[in-house]
Amino acid sequence: MKAGFHYPNSEKPEPERNIRRLERDVLRMGALVEQSFRLSHQALFARDLTAAEELPRLDKKIDRFYRQIESECTSIMTLQAPTAQELRCLSSFMQLVRDLERIGDYAKDLAEIAIKIFPYPPHASLPEIALMSHHAQAMLATSLVALADLDEVSGRRMKFLDDTVDNAYDTLYQILAYQRDVPGIIEPILLLTLAIRCLERMADHATNIGQRVAYIVTGQR
Repeated sequence: MKAGFHYPNSEKPEPERNIRRLERDVLRMGALVEQSFRLSHQALFARDLTAAEELPRLDKKIDRFYRQIESECTSIMTLQAPTAQELRCLSSFMQLVRDLERIGDYAKDLAEIAIKIFPYPPHASLPEIALMSHHAQAMLATSLVALADLDEVSGRRMKFLDDTVDNAYDTLYQILAYQRDVPGIIEPILLLTLAIRCLERMADHATNIGQRVAYIVTGQR
């Protein structure tokens, strides 16, 4: 890792080399999660069912990364005598990849919602929901840049970015839940209510990633 490790390349101990490799794998996993989020957005707001069909394949890749990274973190912690700082990185990685895996799951859920809602006319709230999705995607991107740079300030800033998504959720929930004189069946409204809940949770997990980055750097929660 970049913060606090100063071994010459030829003298890096095994845990430190492995942690650097793990960090690269976490970022690769993060790139897949970003891709899945973009595809779910495309499926839901551009009514692109081809994008929706890509999600299960991507989700399997994300799950494989999750299991591999968690297993390797456990192995290093138990077999390679890492330092206290290295242990902090490893424990944070284990939590962080769980956040990424959950965002991937929610992206798959959004794709399933897109397929179910496809037969219905677009709802009037879709542009506002799409904006909420853009904000949540930007949060994920920011959290991954914070991880790549070990940027504590950006990591902690995620909490403030999350307020925008929370406010959008509250506003949209009020619109959807209390809509009157709904013609026909209410399935599209229920599906969009589920969609904004998925987006709100994705933003929460992006916030968690930022906070875990800050913990890696400072040791303070």
